[in-house]
Amino acid sequence: MKILESELILNPDGSIYHLNLKPEDLASTVITVGDQDRVEHVSCYFDQIEVKKQHREFKTHTGLYKGKRITVISTGIGPDNIDIVFNELDALANIDFDSRKIKEKLRVLEIVRVGTSGAMQADIPVDSIIASELGIGFDNLLHFYKLPDHLFDEEFSEAFQKHTSWNVNNSKPYVVVANQELLAKFTSEGIKKGVTTTNVGFYGPQGRVLRLPLQDPEMNKKISSFVFNGRQITNLEMETAAIYGMSRLLGHKALSLNVILANRANGNFSKDPKMAIDNLIKKTLEILVQ
Repeated sequence: MKILESELILNPDGSIYHLNLKPEDLASTVITVGDQDRVEHVSCYFDQIEVKKQHREFKTHTGLYKGKRITVISTGIGPDNIDIVFNELDALANIDFDSRKIKEKLRVLEIVRVGTSGAMQADIPVDSIIASELGIGFDNLLHFYKLPDHLFDEEFSEAFQKHTSWNVNNSKPYVVVANQELLAKFTSEGIKKGVTTTNVGFYGPQGRVLRLPLQDPEMNKKISSFVFNGRQITNLEMETAAIYGMSRLLGHKALSLNVILANRANGNFSKDPKMAIDNLIKKTLEILVQ
């Protein structure tokens, strides 16, 4: 079936609407970053850059690193931007823009998030790296899609809701696993596994108070004290669960890596966040080309 112009929106030059990319601009291995300035922080290590494009907060560089073609793209912050980026990345890979039809042979993308995060456990040092084994989504994004059975870990979700006395006015938390192939590849290099919450904001949703009081001032304590099948919640950020859910629905492989810049349990912050992020970028690139 032909996809209507109102659904698959293309720019006059044939590029996809938000990302401003054409299918040939996209590599099969993709690094996502939140901050558009971090795109150049990654691509500065490329041996060659073939593509440089930007529209709004979505900046993309595609090039070669030790012979491997890699695309690095900024997503901005939050699950709503993940919905845009992942749908459009998949469209670039799996929809014929001329016929407006889904391709018969689908392309599987390998997607690695290089992000920053706050630790919820006092024994997780700043500047360390966590590979998210599970993402717990506090957002409502995935509930708008038709979901296959067994996409979510319902037992984990139910236990979490019970432990935290979850507010019924909030979206029901969903729990999604990482791609096991990528998880094994990165954790074999000494990166620790973790369980990551994906929050819908930076202040109130992450327990920060400036002028507005919180609905549940104890929520972060409840999150950090939660244990299920031997797993604790290690860190919180704003994209991981949405990335895992969208990737699994679309048939792509995804892993979220986070360098810990802040420890929320003891109030520490990295003394050199730029160096910590740089270390994660270099480690990610080296593992991807192995």
